[in-house]
Formats: sequence, structure tokens, C-alpha cells
Amino acid sequence: MIESSQEERNNPIDAAAMIDTVLRKEKNWESLHFYQKTVVLYQMTYIFSQRFLPKYGDRTVDQMVQAARSGKQNIVEGMADGVTSTELELKLLNVARASLKELKEDYEDYILTRKLQRWSKEHPRYGPLLDFCRQHNKQENYEPYYYRWTDEEMANVAISLCHFTDKMMMSYAHYLEKDFIENGGIRERMTAARLGYRNIQRATIEAKDREILALKTEIDSLKKEVNSLKKEIESLKKEKR
Repeated sequence: MIESSQEERNNPIDAAAMIDTVLRKEKNWESLHFYQKTVVLYQMTYIFSQRFLPKYGDRTVDQMVQAARSGKQNIVEGMADGVTSTELELKLLNVARASLKELKEDYEDYILTRKLQRWSKEHPRYGPLLDFCRQHNKQENYEPYYYRWTDEEMANVAISLCHFTDKMMMSYAHYLEKDFIENGGIRERMTAARLGYRNIQRATIEAKDREILALKTEIDSLKKEVNSLKKEIESLKKEKR
């Protein structure tokens, strides 16, 4: 329950300004690193499918591009819906994660079926690959390599990006859960706002009651003063006679 202090009761307009908004502030998803990585994954997957997958007769092309797009778009939709529902934001975030896991699996299947090498700790380029994917998030960091990397290089980069993006999204999901536990959802915020509004109404009425009481006291004091002056005038009149 939102309690109103003495200062707030004396100034109900300021108290009204202190009530938290019911709607959560919409996040700027374009500034989030895990969203930026999904933009890279979508562009990279589209070019990968154009370069290395059959143009006709292979459903993998559509599946991979759609999975990459779903990972990106569900983040956007989830954050837009998160203005009113943390639960819906978490659900769509998990849909995005599931799409990227599917995409990662498709890249791994590509490496396996083409007898390419899945880079691991023993591979000399594995460490630099992880460092590059960890430190770079934006499209312009990867775009110069889209037509220079081999299919093996591109697939391993995409797999690493899927891995890092999933970890970052999980961290964000834990943040949402913590925020929900501490601050509640829209129902709790609406209840708090209603209680706060009632407190302000009560504070306003109390302030007016105090003002009326003060005016009544002042009127009584003025009446006494008027009566005293009347008596003094009467006394002066008698003296003149």
C-alpha cells in the first residue's frame, strides 16, 4: 500500500506526481546486444542460404531463414507486449530462444552432413572465433565477411552467435523474473495506482478539513475581537454622556 507522508498530505498535487505509472516503460530493443546479434544472424543466414544451399527443392532454406527471423521478431514483439505483461514478454522471449536453438541445430546438421569441421577447443581458430562473437554485436562488424567466409567458417560463426545470444537472453529472462517478483505485474501496479489515488483523495480532503478548521478558528477569533471593540465603543459613548 502507498502511504502518504505529512508533506504529501500538505501538497496533494506533488503526491499525485509520485505515483508510478501503470504501464511499464517500453525498452529500446535495438540497443540490446542480444537483439543486435539476432539481426546479424538473420542477415547472415539469408546470405548463407543463398550461397551454399540449393535454390529449389530444399525446405531447409526456408526453415533456417524463418527460424532466424523468428528469433529476431519475437524479441521485438515480446518487448512491445512487455509494456503490459511480463508473462507474455517471457513467453515470447522463450519462443525466440527456441527458434535460435532450431537454427543452431540446422547449422550443426549442415556441418555434419557435408563432412565439415565443427570447431572446438582444439581448433586453432576456436578462441579467436569466440572472442570475435563475444565482442561484436552489430551488422557492420560481420557484413564485410559474408561473401569471404567459406561455408564452414560461416556456419561456425553462426553457431557461436546462437550460443552467445541464448546465454544473453537467459540473463535477461532472469532479470525480468526478478523485476516481476520485486515489482509485480500490471495487476499489482494497477492496484498500487488505485490505492495511491485514494490516498491522494483522502489527503486532499484532510487538507481541506484542516483549512476549514483554521478558517473557523480565525472567524471565532475575529468575532471575539469585534465583540470586544463593540464593548469598547459602548464604553466610550457612556463616558461622553
